[in-house]
Amino acid sequence: MRILLGAALLLFALTLGWSSVANRAPYVPERLVTYRPIQAEEDGYVSSNACRACHPAQYESWHGSFHRTMTQVATPDSVLADFDGGRVGAVAGNPIALERRGSEHWAEFGDPDWRGGDDTRPRITRQIVMVTGSHQQQVYWYRTDRSRVLGQLPAMYLIAEQRWIPRDAALLHPRIEGASSETGRWNAVCVNCHATNGKRRFDAPADVATAGVQAITADTRVAELGIACEACHGPAAEHVRLNSSPLRRYRQYLTGDVDSAIVQPARLMPAVSSQVCGQCHAVWEHYDEAAERRANTSGLLYRPGDDLSKSRLVVQPSRNISAPTMKAILQAYPGYIADSFWPDGTVRVSGREYNGLIDSPCFVNATDQRRTLTCFSCHTMHKPANDRRSVAEWADTHQVEAGKEGNSACLQCHAPIGANVQQHTRHAGESTGSSCYNCHMPYTTYGLLRALRSHTISSPTVAESVELGRPNACNSCHLDKTLAWTSEYLERWYGTSPVALNEDERTVAASLLWLLRGDAGQRALAAWSIGWAPAQAVSGTDWVAVPLAMLLNDPYDAVRFIASRSLRSLPDFAGFQYDFLAPPAERTAATLRVLEQSSRLLPARARRTDAALLLDVSGSPRIDAIVRIGMERNDRPVVLRE
Repeated sequence: MRILLGAALLLFALTLGWSSVANRAPYVPERLVTYRPIQAEEDGYVSSNACRACHPAQYESWHGSFHRTMTQVATPDSVLADFDGGRVGAVAGNPIALERRGSEHWAEFGDPDWRGGDDTRPRITRQIVMVTGSHQQQVYWYRTDRSRVLGQLPAMYLIAEQRWIPRDAALLHPRIEGASSETGRWNAVCVNCHATNGKRRFDAPADVATAGVQAITADTRVAELGIACEACHGPAAEHVRLNSSPLRRYRQYLTGDVDSAIVQPARLMPAVSSQVCGQCHAVWEHYDEAAERRANTSGLLYRPGDDLSKSRLVVQPSRNISAPTMKAILQAYPGYIADSFWPDGTVRVSGREYNGLIDSPCFVNATDQRRTLTCFSCHTMHKPANDRRSVAEWADTHQVEAGKEGNSACLQCHAPIGANVQQHTRHAGESTGSSCYNCHMPYTTYGLLRALRSHTISSPTVAESVELGRPNACNSCHLDKTLAWTSEYLERWYGTSPVALNEDERTVAASLLWLLRGDAGQRALAAWSIGWAPAQAVSGTDWVAVPLAMLLNDPYDAVRFIASRSLRSLPDFAGFQYDFLAPPAERTAATLRVLEQSSRLLPARARRTDAALLLDVSGSPRIDAIVRIGMERNDRPVVLRE
């Protein structure tokens, strides 16, 4: 009996094994792959696999980071969305039908490159071969079978919401009618920062609009997909060769000598060390067409430890707006600055933190090189051994070093303030109002359907809101207060100069002005702030549902999404049914449902009658005032280049 049972179990195991093999894609050596960008060990790059044996702890934390998974080959492990018979609607052209074929992912959809109308758009079926993103969103790239050129699926996946949305709905820009082609974008643009040592080798004819995307070809290759070890440490072939000798390794260990064959960013001079991050986390441009052509063929010239400014222009509107490169860019693209920066040159889009750093007083005015602000003042690229968080927890906090999530990061240089934080902040010592980050790095940067902290360290003023349109730190937390209230306290506490305010700026809460009459970027930030837990704790939530409802029919998809997410953060609207992609009539009906539900809830609550919140003496919303201010909405086109 035992023999029969053992034989049955063995047969079952073998069946599972053969099933697994049958569902696994046949192995194809990377050099033989022809339909997507490939990973190739060139120019002294040997890949992260060569680092693992000698640096296991560093490899482990990097492997668990979102840098590694920035771009990956599409596999059952890397694809987070469910492709098993799914269907994605509300996409320009036609719905997308999703399919799993063993370990492969396929999609059938309307051809984005079709140049006719939607009614004649042909259906195509393509294999998904690469993915970008693994934290907030995931973008899927399909093979076009025109050399290594990739196309982009017209829908993307929101990871937290576990939801597909049209690709264009995830970006802050006016609605695009019809399907838009993104064919070749990864090869031409994303490869620069979403891979290590990318070589575009991208060829698009000058008359591509006439010739069509079918004329585009590419032989794109990278040292490694994602941001790998050598992106920050430089090509490691020589380092690996030299350290193949145990004697050399032990000598290095015992003497503590710096290994000149590899770059350690944290040991570089402060300005140069942050450029290692700035090679990707910046708004930058090639100096001229010759540099562009060279990069296309041979890859970007910059290597960790170099001076970044020698090979490309890092855009600083406050300093190099008159540079020849910038003049040429602005002549061809007048909205270039406005799409990435606030009017004073402060960067306003995500992933460009280096631009913020180098404009900060802590960087610009540093007289002691040892105390110059760098990326490594707060962040660490590998989880230290004494960090008790898991790798996943460390990665999820933007790789902020343990202990520096709070004020200690700033007190490294501003120690006297730490002796009595309350005296400096005029807020309770343990409150969110005594957080250095909240006051000096407010959430005025936008990207990935959310607000992020500005990395230009500054002090709050009312002038930045009135003259530049940028929300200030005080009113982003004290959502129920006016600009006049903020101006009074900043003048009294810090001697900040007051600015002239109009009637609404004196009497209406600043958050409502941004929410109702601001441009799309301001509306998005204000809607996000209303859902921010610290602001809700300070300002209350019993007055925000109606103003948020005004955004449920906003012309910008991204604004509607953020507003609905903040609305559902309110206890009374946690289960509110609303689809930001629904037709306008359904969105209008949702707005009316919010108004009705708020009206029903009002008698059961302690009635707030603050005129600054556009409430009347009974605590009811002043719809007339809300509509009046809403009619003043700034409808200038906003296109933020995330």
